[in-house]
Amino acid sequence: MVRKIFSGARIFDGQRFHDDKALIVSDGRVEAIATASELPDGEHTRFEGGILSAGFIDAQVNGGGGRMLNDEPSAASMYMIADGHRPYGTTALLPTLITDTADATAAAIEAAKEAVKTNRGVSGLHLEGPHLAPARKGAHLAELMRPVEDKDVTAFIAAKEAIGTLLVTMAAEQVTSQQVRELSEAGVTVSIGHSDCSSEAAEARFDAGARGVTHLFNAMSQLGHRAPGLVGAAIDHPSVWCGIIADGHHVDPKALRTALRAKRGEGRLFFVTDAMSLVGSEQDSFTLNGRTVRRERGGFCSKLVLSDGTLAGSDVDMASTIRYGVTYLELPLAEALRMATLYPARFLRLEDHGHLSPGARADLVHLTDALEVTRTFISGEAA
Repeated sequence: MVRKIFSGARIFDGQRFHDDKALIVSDGRVEAIATASELPDGEHTRFEGGILSAGFIDAQVNGGGGRMLNDEPSAASMYMIADGHRPYGTTALLPTLITDTADATAAAIEAAKEAVKTNRGVSGLHLEGPHLAPARKGAHLAELMRPVEDKDVTAFIAAKEAIGTLLVTMAAEQVTSQQVRELSEAGVTVSIGHSDCSSEAAEARFDAGARGVTHLFNAMSQLGHRAPGLVGAAIDHPSVWCGIIADGHHVDPKALRTALRAKRGEGRLFFVTDAMSLVGSEQDSFTLNGRTVRRERGGFCSKLVLSDGTLAGSDVDMASTIRYGVTYLELPLAEALRMATLYPARFLRLEDHGHLSPGARADLVHLTDALEVTRTFISGEAA
């Protein structure tokens, strides 16, 4: 057995930092964090300072590297998307299919079944639609949205069994509490999003097993003092996890800071990119369901908009969200790292991801002190 030794950087294990220590990896998994006097023989990688952390996990990635999953829902597209995000520290992601036809959804499911069998950074599938509310459609096509039917429940459960990790975003208006319960009990991760529901309707789905909300604040009923909406229900419900897009465009930092302070319970806020194909690409526009999305430069990062100004996903990468969190959300570095590693892993129930405890996958990212990515590793191998 050949061990790999990583030293020279501060090690963040998912909970705390270790200084003057080394990470020992064997057979692609973490063996231990040890002092120099305890190191076995092995292949040594030495860093000149910086931070070594578990690789980032992104639960919502529509595209990257010049490819949208909707354009070609295939395993090859999923690999291309994962490759496009890896230079920014993401070692595990869920390719995300936004609202599309039944054929496209079926193709994405088949592609994910193949992609998760490899070790190329694809950890499951996220279906964001078609069971969304036209009243909160965002950049999705309202004409393709529809309620969940019994056959959909059956198909999602079968897909989860074959893929392993399946996340589905649904509007409370389009799915019953009983359907949520059936899906959740079968291991499908249900997230409420693109919904104009009342807080009471949201709470009913949460109590039935819905585990999260998709891009908190965006495309959902807002927090009012007499009508708390989906935002209020998500922040108040203790078991609910909330993905957030921290790019300076989707949500004002004051709202995110307020939500971070207010969120109660085991459920936490965690980073997602909601990235489109332009991340990892030099292109400045792409086509989404026949509509042109263009990149507008400026601000913390570029933003992506339709011709009418509607935001259409993001142009942010996961490393940038961590920098945004530290700079604009006033997060301690450890918490910002957890929001890109440990918390999304817990939300998705990827038990061996997102931390560097013994037995965990050795998916790693090395960052400079300025939080720029220098190298990534999957199962201890340079990626």
